[in-house]
Amino acid sequence: MTLKIAIAHHEENALKILRRIIAPNAGCAVIWTTGRGSDVIRQCRHGLPDILLIDLELADVNGAKLICDVMKETPCAILVLSNARQQQAGKVFEAMGCGALDVIATPVLHSNGFLEGADALLKKIDTMARLLGTASRMEKPAATVHETKKEPRPPLVAIGSSTGGPKALATILAGLPGNFPAAIVICQHVDSQFASGLASWLNSQTPLDVAIAREGMRPRPGAALVAQTNDHLVLGPDGSLHYTEHPRNYPYRPSVNALFESLRQYWPQNDVAILLTGMGRDGGEGLSALFKTGWHTIVQDEKTSVVYGMPAAAVELGGASEILPLDSIAESIAKKITNRKGKPS
Repeated sequence: MTLKIAIAHHEENALKILRRIIAPNAGCAVIWTTGRGSDVIRQCRHGLPDILLIDLELADVNGAKLICDVMKETPCAILVLSNARQQQAGKVFEAMGCGALDVIATPVLHSNGFLEGADALLKKIDTMARLLGTASRMEKPAATVHETKKEPRPPLVAIGSSTGGPKALATILAGLPGNFPAAIVICQHVDSQFASGLASWLNSQTPLDVAIAREGMRPRPGAALVAQTNDHLVLGPDGSLHYTEHPRNYPYRPSVNALFESLRQYWPQNDVAILLTGMGRDGGEGLSALFKTGWHTIVQDEKTSVVYGMPAAAVELGGASEILPLDSIAESIAKKITNRKGKPS
C-alpha cells in the first residue's frame, strides 16, 4: 500500500528538497504540494493524504488555526515542520494542541551538498506510517527483580499524552496549585529536538516547576518532569528515572506504555495515572495494568480529546477509574492526591 504524502511549505526550494527526500522511497508518493496555506483544505478535499507536512511559517495563514481547520474538515495525520525551535516553541505546541501528531526540523541542504535532517524525516514518516497501520504490541519486558528496600515516596501523578497533548497538559498543570504535594512524570509524544522547548513552554503555563527528566533523577514533590529523549523514560528498581531503548519495536518513542509498566513494577504505592488525547493505542495497556493493581486512573473523554485513540484504548480494556472532560481532570487529581497524602504508603 502506497503512503500518500502532501506538503505545504512557504519556500519553493524547501518543497523541492522535501520531494527529493521522500519521492525515491518505495511505498511513498507525494500526491501534492503547495506554498499557500489557503490551498491546503481544498487540496485535501481533492486528494486526502495519509500524512500532511505543514510548515508553520506559511505567510497567508495562521499555522495553528490551519491545523485546527484541517482536523475539523479533512482530518489526517499532520507532521509540523519547523527550524526555529526556540522562537517558535509556543506556535509549535499550539499546533500540536490543535491536532498535529508530531514536529520535526525541516531538512536543510547546505552549500557543500550535505542534506541535513533527511534521515530523521524519513524515520519520523516511517514511525507515523506504522502508527496509522496495525498497532504493534509491545515486547514483553524481561523478567526483573523487584525492589525490596522500601523508602518513603511522595504521591505520584503519571501522565501520558500525544496528539493534542501539549494544550491538554498546560490546562491540567495550570489547574494545580503551586504547593502541590505530589511528583509528576509526563510522557508526551514529541521529538527529542523539541522536548526542552515543551518543558519550557509548560513551565510558563503553571505555578509548578516543569523541567526535563534527566537520567537518574527521582520524582520529587511539586515538580513535573518531562521525558526528553527518543528512548523510553522508565522508573528503575532503584526508584530513579532512566532512559532505555527497549522495547525497540514500539512505534512511539518515548512510549507511555513503557513508563506505566515500569511504575507498575517498581513504584511501591498505588497513586494516580492519566491518559490524555492521542492517536494510536499507546498507554492503553499500561493504564489498564495500573488500574488492575489499584491505581486511580483517569482518561480524557472523547468530546474534549483532539484524537480519541489512546483514551479509547484504555476504556476498551476496562482501565479507567474515571472518564472526565479536560477541564475537570486537575480538580480530580488534586482531590485524589489530598486523600492519598493522608494515608500511609
